[in-house]
Amino acid sequence: MKKIITLIALTSLFNIADAQNKKYIETMEKNIAILDTTRDANVLQNQANTFERIGNAEKKEWLPLYYAAYCYVNMTYSTKGNTIDTYCDKAETFIKKADSISPNNSEIFTIKAQIASARISVNPMTRGQKYGTEAGEIREQAKKLDPTNPRPYYLEGTAFFYTPPMFGGGKDKAKPSFEKAKSLYEAFKPASSIAPHWGAKSNEYFLQKCDEK
Repeated sequence: MKKIITLIALTSLFNIADAQNKKYIETMEKNIAILDTTRDANVLQNQANTFERIGNAEKKEWLPLYYAAYCYVNMTYSTKGNTIDTYCDKAETFIKKADSISPNNSEIFTIKAQIASARISVNPMTRGQKYGTEAGEIREQAKKLDPTNPRPYYLEGTAFFYTPPMFGGGKDKAKPSFEKAKSLYEAFKPASSIAPHWGAKSNEYFLQKCDEK
């Protein structure tokens, strides 16, 4: 009788856990879908707040924190000056928490590299060397952690694209990185429905730009 009661109790716990996990995934899917269709700063701020709340509820999950950081670093592209650092600081806070949950994660290192690159735009002349070098080193770590991840190559391409040819950048320098990213995007299969999958469309855009005269 005790064994039967124990079995029923365990079954109930598994069912509850499964229901909670399903709700978590469905909530994440809904909010990630919004990220796939917007770069509006206000929308990204709302999404960052949402992912923060999810992260607070799901303390063992790294993805809500990852996406909160992703929102903040993408908000840097629609602003200027010190506000960029403010968003980068917020992104770093979340990505460090994600890193503590899932260390040596290529996707997390990719966001770290993206944050470093974003800081350059505050003042490219004074920050280019420091943060450009830092971003490049982190991208290389991301590549080593997962050679099938296309996103470090996409970010590498954008870094070269926006760097003047006289400083080692330009379209010709960027194109091989975008081409490598494209081949990886075509073969890449996200680990789950809520795993990172961004960048493919932007990569295509930059490839086209590289071919323009």
